[in-house]
Amino acid sequence: MARPALPEPGVRRAGPTPARVPHGAVGEAGILDAALAVMAEHGFHGTSVRDIAVRAGVSPAALYHHFASKQQVLATIMERGIKALLERTHAALADAGDEPADRLRALVEVHVLFHLQDQRGTLLGTSELRALEEPVRSRHLAKRHQQQRLFDGVITQGVDLGVFTTPIPLEASRAIVVMCTGVANWFSPKGRMSRAEVVRRYQRLALDMVGAHDA
Repeated sequence: MARPALPEPGVRRAGPTPARVPHGAVGEAGILDAALAVMAEHGFHGTSVRDIAVRAGVSPAALYHHFASKQQVLATIMERGIKALLERTHAALADAGDEPADRLRALVEVHVLFHLQDQRGTLLGTSELRALEEPVRSRHLAKRHQQQRLFDGVITQGVDLGVFTTPIPLEASRAIVVMCTGVANWFSPKGRMSRAEVVRRYQRLALDMVGAHDA
């Protein structure tokens, strides 16, 4: 019987093909959900790739099939969040008409509801922005500034038209955005206010802050 050929010097014989890690059952969305849950509990630096994989019910190798690193997981969560917010905001403004008060109401509604629907994502985005590495961090901040400028534009337009009377429109705009983002810190579905009621009250507050006539 012929003897098996020996490998040439300097050439490593290929080993057995490693078993394929099953990843289709959970997928990218499941891994992101698990990462969001674990990072919300322990923070970015307190969370390991293994922690995320265990929460998702996959092996670390399966996680690496979708993401190159824990940093990429965080970046994906935050980038998808701000992209969705910008898209919803632009759509709301397109439907709001030309009246500055109506446009401000639309902005507040989108911003409040978005941060109530994804409270963990909001809190993670606020606390772990510092963990984003460059150049992702700068790109992400630029998109946040785009969202702020949408509020700035509506409020300054209202002031120019004499509909809003605040002497400090940009400061009022920043305060409104912070206020609307902050609902994620305190809102509870078991509380005394519904999401719709929070929206109505914050719309009222926003119009008061810009000094809206006949709001």
